[in-house]
Amino acid sequence: MSVAQRKFFNEVAALVDKTVIVTTVAEKTYVGTLVGIDTRNLSLCLAEAKDETGKVSHRVFLNGSRVAQIASTERPFDLKALATRLEKVFPTMVRLYESQGFIWVMDKVKVTEKGVTEGSGPAAERVERVYQQFISEAKR
Repeated sequence: MSVAQRKFFNEVAALVDKTVIVTTVAEKTYVGTLVGIDTRNLSLCLAEAKDETGKVSHRVFLNGSRVAQIASTERPFDLKALATRLEKVFPTMVRLYESQGFIWVMDKVKVTEKGVTEGSGPAAERVERVYQQFISEAKR
């Protein structure tokens, strides 16, 4: 798999659990939460999907060959910017694992787009404060 293909699939995978607008080749539109994707053929599963008539379906499964467009309605979480912010507080102690979706701080505190997921103590509390400030500034 080429670097470009890997980046493409990482971008698509980052949309899981996010609200998306999917347009089919038949020009039907669905708005829902992307809960599953088959990266081999881009088949999708949307939860609580609303079609253009307003009808809501608990689950909609779309064959990848019928998908014309997937649009994100949410800004993606900027893990790299958070890592840069953490690096200012913890110089040389921050490692970004962007493709896996997390940051390691001091080899003992794991932080994702949802906050601190592993670690405890003063370092984890400080990482959480930096994360909360980052989130509040991003919402402005």
